[in-house]
Amino acid sequence: MVAWARRIAHSNRFQTFVMLVILGNAVLVGLETFPDLVATQNTLFEAVNALILAIFIFELAVRMLSYWPRPIAFFRDGWNVFDFVIVAFSLLPAAGSFATVARLARLLRVLRLISAFPELRLIVGTMLRSLGSMGSVLLLMGLVMYVYAVLGFHLFSAADPAHWGSLGNSLRTLFEILTLEGWVEIQETSLQVTPLAWLFYGSYVLIAVFVVVNLFIAVVLNNLEDVRSEERAQEAARESELLVRLGQLRVDIELLEHELRAAGKGGRGARQKPVSE
Repeated sequence: MVAWARRIAHSNRFQTFVMLVILGNAVLVGLETFPDLVATQNTLFEAVNALILAIFIFELAVRMLSYWPRPIAFFRDGWNVFDFVIVAFSLLPAAGSFATVARLARLLRVLRLISAFPELRLIVGTMLRSLGSMGSVLLLMGLVMYVYAVLGFHLFSAADPAHWGSLGNSLRTLFEILTLEGWVEIQETSLQVTPLAWLFYGSYVLIAVFVVVNLFIAVVLNNLEDVRSEERAQEAARESELLVRLGQLRVDIELLEHELRAAGKGGRGARQKPVSE
């Protein structure tokens, strides 16, 4: 049974089938946003949803069984925990006080596409890995914005109070400039009062947008390479473990063959001894 579960869990056909079911679930969630369609086909929607949930439970049970006799090892992988939590929430009744949570769990099942695609897992892992590294970049960004917000207040608050009339408005304006949308119009208003306002805007765009934002990209790319290296190391470790197991199996088979030969020779000797007597 365990060997069958391992064979199914690692089967490309089974993984492709589960992926198609996840995509079907995503389509179902989208169709449920049409009230008229739900009202006329409610029974069909409920039946398809129950079938999808049953497939998810079966798939999760097979994957957990493949870890036997150490089923707890299944939960050492964060993506397995992610899948387990989503399926567990999906078992909540769709009526009563848990109706909202059950509806949310049905929507979250779409996120299982992340765990189904290795490329998506890599991207999400990189994003999570980058959160800690971005602290220093965010601090630098905050300092730059604070300095420019105070400076912009003193330079342009009289001419453009809507954008620079307070520290809060200045910070909001600088955040909008980060998107590189509409900052030219803001600059035109400031230029009417301060001809050198272009130095303020140009230096901010250069420092905040092109330097600091590129630092974010550099941090993400660096962590992406780290995550890829870790995955390669884990893959190599798994392959090494498999080679060790295969070597042990080979030794066990050779010992078994040796014992069988010895037993066969002993049996023939025992049968030939009475004849010689």
